[in-house]
Amino acid sequence: MESAEIRRRWLSFFEERGHTVVPSASLIADDPTLLLVPAGMVPFKPYFLGEVKPPFSRASSVQKCVRTPDIEEVGKTTRHGTFFQMCGNFSFGDYFKEGAIKLAWELLTTPVEHGGYGLEPEKLWITVYEQDDEAERIWRDVVGVPAERIQRLGMGPNFWSMGVPGPCGPCSEINYDRGPEFGVEGGPAVNDERYVEIWNLVFMQYERGEGSGKDDFPILGDLPAKNIDTGLGLERLAMILQGVQNMYETDTLKVVIDKATELTGVRYGANHESDVSLRVVADHMRTSVMLIGDGVTPGNEGRGYVLRRIMRRAVRNMRLLGATGPVVQDLVDTVIATMGEQYPELVTDRKRIETVALAEEAAFLKALRGGTNILDTAVTETKASGGSVLSGDKAFLLHDTWGFPIDLTLEMAAEQGLSVDEDGFRRLMKEQRDRAKADAKAKKTGHADMTAYREIADTSGATQFTGYTSTEGESTVVGLLVNGVSSPAASEGDEVEVVLDRTPFYAEGGGQIADQGRIKLHSGAVIDVRDVQQPVPGVSVHKGSVQVGEVTVGATAYAAIDVRRRRAIARAHSATHLTHQALRDALGPTAAQAGSENQPGRFRFDFGSPNAVPGTVLTDVEQRINEVLSHELEVHAEVMPIDEAKRQGAIAEFGEKYGEQVRVVTIGDFSKELCGGTHVRNTAQLGLVKLLGESSIGSGVRRIEALVGVDAYNFLAKEHTVVAQLQELVKGRPEELPEKISSMLGKLKDAEKEIEKFRAEKVLQAAAGLVDSARDIRGVALVTGQVPDGTTADDLRKLVLDVRGRISGGRPAVVTLFTTVNGKPLTVIATNEAARERGLKAGELVRTAAKTLGGGGGGKPDVAQGGGQNPEAVGEAIAAVERLVVETA
Repeated sequence: MESAEIRRRWLSFFEERGHTVVPSASLIADDPTLLLVPAGMVPFKPYFLGEVKPPFSRASSVQKCVRTPDIEEVGKTTRHGTFFQMCGNFSFGDYFKEGAIKLAWELLTTPVEHGGYGLEPEKLWITVYEQDDEAERIWRDVVGVPAERIQRLGMGPNFWSMGVPGPCGPCSEINYDRGPEFGVEGGPAVNDERYVEIWNLVFMQYERGEGSGKDDFPILGDLPAKNIDTGLGLERLAMILQGVQNMYETDTLKVVIDKATELTGVRYGANHESDVSLRVVADHMRTSVMLIGDGVTPGNEGRGYVLRRIMRRAVRNMRLLGATGPVVQDLVDTVIATMGEQYPELVTDRKRIETVALAEEAAFLKALRGGTNILDTAVTETKASGGSVLSGDKAFLLHDTWGFPIDLTLEMAAEQGLSVDEDGFRRLMKEQRDRAKADAKAKKTGHADMTAYREIADTSGATQFTGYTSTEGESTVVGLLVNGVSSPAASEGDEVEVVLDRTPFYAEGGGQIADQGRIKLHSGAVIDVRDVQQPVPGVSVHKGSVQVGEVTVGATAYAAIDVRRRRAIARAHSATHLTHQALRDALGPTAAQAGSENQPGRFRFDFGSPNAVPGTVLTDVEQRINEVLSHELEVHAEVMPIDEAKRQGAIAEFGEKYGEQVRVVTIGDFSKELCGGTHVRNTAQLGLVKLLGESSIGSGVRRIEALVGVDAYNFLAKEHTVVAQLQELVKGRPEELPEKISSMLGKLKDAEKEIEKFRAEKVLQAAAGLVDSARDIRGVALVTGQVPDGTTADDLRKLVLDVRGRISGGRPAVVTLFTTVNGKPLTVIATNEAARERGLKAGELVRTAAKTLGGGGGGKPDVAQGGGQNPEAVGEAIAAVERLVVETA
């Protein structure tokens, strides 16, 4: 049975039994604590935590998931993988243990011809939590599983919680016996390789308290409503139904392995080492395609780094297998062909996915060349200082600047006899990620306990947003926090977070920054609002300070936004939509939005593009936008079902999470996008849009920055002033400025070349005198000296090589010269062939000199370069080189 059919049967089975089929959420987690969705229940987490009331009592989904903690183990074993699909069925206060158990057994054991998976009942083994008598009774007495095939296990394998206070409960796992060829009998308690888990049923019935570990926490009591969360690994079931040994041999991965063998000529099964590489390629390329499909782009942090790391591991493993040319195109096409039936959006979005993937492959191949040079230098410096461990900060530099995965650095360092300070590297990585997470969390919650916001949501419900039609209005204070703690009142000078029952203030989201303004209470108190966030869905938290009086919960208030600021932001947001559409018209659908920020009078827009946008294209885009403004197009918003929005061609931002009902903003017949932000009513209100330029912010992602309205006019006015000043300086008309300035710069460049030529000739004139100063050290002509400060490294190298070439007669020669550049000493040493035959190597000599100077260096046996920190030690360095010549020659 193919994977697509397994998925279809799952959803069909549960839909026929009253479950709402919920489409897979994006892999981009809508949760500040997660980079990517790692489990099937994550999209339902707000329902289980009680943050949001579920719109259904029964649900079923096949969720895309990515887990990367064991990425180094991928391929080494056949059980580790990064992408998988989790089939789940969920009950929110509806059926409980007996219902979940009976449904699972029915689907697994119903014959294939009747819509089930057709597993033999006698091959299914059950585990239950050791204290869960009820679950064991249902399996034994209601379903009819023999007692000898039901095993009790402890909290570790058979009790679930989220790791924090909240819902928890016992689990029951269904395991499949793969037969004696996979090990000894005795059930999953004895051998989990033979008895492989395929379905886990979680019975959420308790509330847990604080604690650490999987079993060190108190059970506080029963939940008011008992829930069901189950998960069946699609790939594991496919392995069984397709009769293969492991998940890499299932239909959606084996075809990728086959393509990799076709591209490299390496047969799968030939040897363990190449099999590992083939499995890495298959797993990582599938994961990469799924991530890019959901809007992730390669980068050096967060989920972008996850994608970059696995893509680069895949490409590197293809090269280890012998591939010499580009391979990503063929591999991406293979993944889309095999996964497209389950996820049609991959086929629709093929062009964009290919563009991002090919750009990352090209960037990595370039990084391999540049990063290898950096690594070689770091290895040389480490060895010169007598070390055997490459520092963690060097490994971090390679990752952060060149995108080197740590395993690539480990391998390349090992080839040169060094290990890597992995602990130091991971510490720096953790510090970077912690800073990013802390910044994001602080922005959203102001460091307050999330429980406080949830309590307000539970008590008062969602905040009604009135800002689409009103800029001010009456409301009531329903929640108040002072310094992150719930409080009944706040006084003048207090920093507060205020929740109103209804508000005209827009909370930051969708690329639009929050409104600012004032909240006035009938008591006379005034709150200056600086920011508005939604730390929990639907609850707008107004952050600011009490300017006058006392604020109390329950007080009547009048909220008013800064209207001029809102209008400037609305102009920027509408301009963003116009820019998006104009770019897509110019570059094609691959120019999809990858992020934005709309501020008063200005905006930035991130979009997918493998290359820089030519200036002429950017000019055309800007002209097109301003032409649309002159057409005075009406802007209107409408709420509709998401399927209808897609049918109408509305553009959705990749990675955004949308509900069943969405808001669609339409600008005439030019643009139609899903958007929750505020906009102008007519494009004429924008006045003018000026694109300042575009730049790269990551592999395959570009950023445009622009000004709108008065800000755009002011910018052009300043430019006009600058042009007038240049006209006065060069005595020319505006259209002549480029040619005249270019001519002036050309003359300046020619003059600099002449100066450089004169300086180089002057340095080389010293060569004859230096040759005459050569001293005979045990038959070796040793030239040492210090040339004028400021001599460049290139000129010093030319001088050293010129002096070496002038020493004739096959005489062994060592030339050692020093200079000082910006207060730091620099040395270049060269040896001729006769000297090298006597054991005198430039690299060893320069390390000795550089160490004396307080630095390091290295190079080849014939010429090497080094430097240090102490220019006063040049005399000592010359003496150290002379001693080494005496000892070696």
